[in-house]
This record gives sequence, structure tokens and C-alpha cells, in this order.
Amino acid sequence: MICTIYSHHLGLEKIKEIFLSYEPKGVFSNNGENLEFEVKGGILSPSKKITIFYRERAVPSYKIPEIDDSDLTANLKGLYGFVNSLPTVNEKVKNLFLHKILTLNSEFSISQDKGEIKELNSIIADIAKEFDAVLFVQPKTIISKSETQHFLDKDLNLIIDTDGNCEIDDLGVSINSEYFDDDQTELEEDQIQRKANSEKILEKENIKINKHLPCVESENETILRTPKEIAERVSVLAVTNLVAFNSISPEEAIDYLQNYKLWDVTTEGEKEFLADPTDDKKAYESWKCEGIWTLMWALNKVEKLDFPNEFCNLENINSEDYPVGKDKDPFDFINSINETRTKSEILDAADLYYRYNWACVDERINGRQMESINPGIVYERQYALNWLINYMDQDWDNVTCDT
Repeated sequence: MICTIYSHHLGLEKIKEIFLSYEPKGVFSNNGENLEFEVKGGILSPSKKITIFYRERAVPSYKIPEIDDSDLTANLKGLYGFVNSLPTVNEKVKNLFLHKILTLNSEFSISQDKGEIKELNSIIADIAKEFDAVLFVQPKTIISKSETQHFLDKDLNLIIDTDGNCEIDDLGVSINSEYFDDDQTELEEDQIQRKANSEKILEKENIKINKHLPCVESENETILRTPKEIAERVSVLAVTNLVAFNSISPEEAIDYLQNYKLWDVTTEGEKEFLADPTDDKKAYESWKCEGIWTLMWALNKVEKLDFPNEFCNLENINSEDYPVGKDKDPFDFINSINETRTKSEILDAADLYYRYNWACVDERINGRQMESINPGIVYERQYALNWLINYMDQDWDNVTCDT
């Protein structure tokens, strides 16, 4: 077995096309659940045979259902647990990879059974790129990048191996808009209007628009996080942020969170960060400034979410309105919070940042640099907004920013 390829997209016929583009004399045949590709040999050249095992989910989607609808769905849940258990030198990429696993719909394994197809490396590379795939690879194969079991991205770069190594800084998570269609057969007026308003803003800002992107949830479908829940979340974020910027030690942060009864609402990811705040983890965590800014906006402590081209400055928030500080009881802040911005305001922002993020991802996929807005700022704000609207009922550590 050379590798197992996973993708959000379907398309056994496309796989056949790619193989035949390199080996036009090859012939495909079905052998039970397997697909065999054979290139007949001659007097001086042996025959070559590849076996492809392909399967897909019963109902392609952009999320994994609680009830298994196919063997592949059950396998993907196991895959998620396996990746989640791995150590890593890059928390950001690992989290993005976990989010990408949730969107996978197809799986195909490739084994070279007879002879050697010299172009197989190129064939696999083309399939990976065409399907925006992730690959599970064993060591010592033609595409291996590690001496242990590992995963590669669509460009055959190392996402993560069982030792936690990583050689990329980002990983795209894209979703086919047609998989939203079944969920959006009956749109409500506020959804339609919200999408139209967001597109007007994007048009004015000269940012690319994808008319096929679905609407975010309606106001009737959405249950916002409670004011107290938001206040507690931003309080914990504010503490971990101080560690990220070396303002306090991790030991001081842990003592603070425990003494003021916030440890129970500190996530497992945050506890792992505080237990071992490496420089890479601090750099990743420092981006949460934008999440803090967004949650403080939701609590009416920040006037507006400015255009996402410049980083926020948390020092611009009045110290009396900030949840934590030296000898400051965060529950003075938490208990003072009784309301948030309206559901309509928060959904407006969630819809807009969803479309901002799509534009950023589209630029990256096409090898261009987004100039007008900062993709990192957009991602972190959308992350916080998706948490606020309970997107897919995900907890803080597992929020996805699908595009």
C-alpha cells in the first residue's frame, strides 16, 4: 500500500482520467470492491498493475453526522480521534487538519501490485491537487516524507507524523457549496437580506464575491451564547493572552484561573498551552487577540469591528471594562454582563466574515496574496463569531471556519 487519499470531493471517474493521461494504454476493470488498472507488458517489458479501493459516504456533506451513515463515516471518526491524539509542533495546523477531517467524503487507497509505473508519483500528486486531498502515508514509499506513519497535504508536504513533526504553516479547509443546498431549501427573509447586505459591502470594498456561498443560519434557528458564557470565555482568553505575550508566567496564569474559579471553563487546549507554552504555541495563541476583540464587541465593550486590515489593540479597551488585571476579580466583570448585541448584529458579522474568509482562501488556493485584508485577522474573528452563534454546536477548541 502506497497511500490512502481522503477528500471532501467525490469522483472515481476523475481518478481514471488522471491515470489514463499518463498511461493511455492502461485498462480499468472492476474486481469486487476494488478497481484494477493494468498496463499490459510486451516481450521486453513486464505488465504493470495498480489496485484502487474507493469508497464514499452515503450522504456527502460538510460535517460528520452523529449516526454512522456508512463505513467511511465510522472510519473518519476514528481518523479524527487518531489525529487528535498525536503530539504536534504546530497547533494551528493540527487544528485545521482536524477541521478538514470533518469535511471528508471520499477515500481511496492505492497499491502497486505488479511491475512499476514510473509516473505513479506524478499521478498521485495530480490526484492530491485535483481533489484538495490529504494523504495517509506509510514510511519508505515513493511519496514518504517521514520515517513514521504520516499525513501529507495536497502538495505532498508533511501535515503531521506520529512524532508531531510538521513542515507547513497553513492548511486550507474548503467546502463545496452544493452540500449546503439540502440544508437551505427554505430560506428565511432575514437570511436572504443578510447575504445581500454582505455582498454589497464586499462589492464596495472590491473583494471577490462567491454568489454560490450559502446563507448563515436564520435568527429563528440561532441560539447565541449567553452573556455570562461569553464573559467567562473572554476572561479566560485574556489570561492566556497575557502568557502568549510574556506578560505573566504560565504558573501565574494557572494560579489566577484556579483562584478565581475559572479553571473549570478553561478548555483542554488552553490547559495544554499553559502546561507547555512553547514559542510556537505562544505565537499561535497571540492571534486570539482578535477573538478577544470580537467577543468584547459582542458584549458592547468595543464599539465596532473595524475593517480587517489592521490588528486590534486591546489597550484601546477601557481598563475598567477589561475582565482581568492585577488583583482584579474577573467575576466583577462577569457579573456585570447582562446582555449582548442583538442576534441580528452578530449574525450580520458572522455572514460578512464568512464571505471575507472565502475570499482569502480563494486567493491562497490560486497562489495569490490577499492584499486588502489580513487573512489571519479574518479567520480569528470568524472563529469567535462562529462560536458566538453556536455554529454546528462546536465548543471553543473545535470551532471550524468552513468556506
